[in-house]
Amino acid sequence: MDSTEKNNNPVYSRTDKSKVVLKEDEWKKILSPEVYYIARQKGTERPWTSKFENFKEIGTYYCAVCGNALFKSDTKFDSGCGWPSFYEPITKSSIIYLPDNTHGMVRTEVQCGRCKSHLGHVFEDGPPPTGLRYCINGVVLDFEKAEEAKKKYEKKNLD
Repeated sequence: MDSTEKNNNPVYSRTDKSKVVLKEDEWKKILSPEVYYIARQKGTERPWTSKFENFKEIGTYYCAVCGNALFKSDTKFDSGCGWPSFYEPITKSSIIYLPDNTHGMVRTEVQCGRCKSHLGHVFEDGPPPTGLRYCINGVVLDFEKAEEAKKKYEKKNLD
């Protein structure tokens, strides 16, 4: 599978920055049931089940739905909450913030800035320098190691 485009997902791109707007039935056709449940129905994966929870590789985390760059690995930290946690998004436009008052709580939902898929929530109990904890469902994350990105860049410039 090409790391810049998912085979059955025509909107997945790590280079296209245009907004993605699809009807729910279209999302359902191109996303796995697990990704659809979290990204489009605002579900939550069980804590401590994400492959990214204790992941230490250096690179970039992307939206698994559309390929939008979300977080650099150097902003990831061990929060002990059971989900991958980051203290800062890759850019201000990578994330959309929405009030979430469901389940008797007052929280801030975070969505992908490109496709508006549910990613998780942000809390004000993170480490410096931001004091924020982006608590993200690992199911809606893709990852590319820094070495792989470097090799692709170098190959592209040699061609």
